Amino acid sequence: MSEPSGSAKDTSVSNAAVTRKSGWHNLWDWIKAILVAVVIAYLIHHFLFAQFQVSGLSMYPTLHNNERLLVDKIPYYFGPPKPGDIIVFRSPFGDDWVKRVIGTPGETIRVYDGQLYVNGNIIQEPFINGPMNPYKNFGPVTVPPGDLFVMGDNRNISEDSRVIGPIPISSVIGRVDFVFWPLDHFKFIGPTQEHYLPQAP
Repeated sequence: MSEPSGSAKDTSVSNAAVTRKSGWHNLWDWIKAILVAVVIAYLIHHFLFAQFQVSGLSMYPTLHNNERLLVDKIPYYFGPPKPGDIIVFRSPFGDDWVKRVIGTPGETIRVYDGQLYVNGNIIQEPFINGPMNPYKNFGPVTVPPGDLFVMGDNRNISEDSRVIGPIPISSVIGRVDFVFWPLDHFKFIGPTQEHYLPQAP
């Protein structure tokens, strides 16, 4: 007994529909995967880590022009920045700056005869780019509540809290953890307050 006519055509149409459905299903899987990846990347950038490029020489020799930095936002969910931390923050001019934390709320900052004083103590700073200009004294200034006093390591050319005043802690984006580019400049920065040591007045 012969098969009813048209069965081969019906099977062909059915297979084509299944193929189209499978194609759309695969496309939707790809779209969902891309959307999830975008959301994860956004959350990581917004809440955990970000990258920035150094522009200028105000942090030389610690950081060099055009180096790329990995900035860690996690530490400051658990506590404020500490003296010695290198941070990225939003400046009063709306762009992002990188500087070193020098003073925290309640501390008194003074620059005298080329030397940094915090609360009357001389601060040892082996990381700065040579002695500060002994003729450019500053302060004393007491850091207000909720603010930080920041300075660049290249003290004689850096525009920092000596110019713009203390910055709000709320403007801090995160702590610089790594220089990751160029590869031959790769180095760990992280918490550096262990190098920020007071000496006797």
